[in-house]
Amino acid sequence: MRDCLNRILEYTNAERARFDASRLVQDAVIRNLQTLAESSQRLSSEIKGTEPQVPWRELAGFRNVIVHGYLGIDLGAVWLVVEQDLPALNEALSRMAVHFDPQG
Repeated sequence: MRDCLNRILEYTNAERARFDASRLVQDAVIRNLQTLAESSQRLSSEIKGTEPQVPWRELAGFRNVIVHGYLGIDLGAVWLVVEQDLPALNEALSRMAVHFDPQG
């Protein structure tokens, strides 16, 4: 999941103009959001329970929106997820990594 977040940041540099200007970037961001959402479904309840403020069910559901949206994906909505939701998710994943790191 962290890898997907890092790729999205790399592709967009957190700039809406960069996202809007390239269909390649849009496709890459959407693909990584799909992978991120699918990956979230593989986390155990115990792990998810350490970050109850993360809307895990909605995150999993977002995968269905992306996969079944076909050519009707709302790029504005995708960008809102990138801009508004991913920073908090990134922070939660960082805390989870520290908490469940076998070396820590």
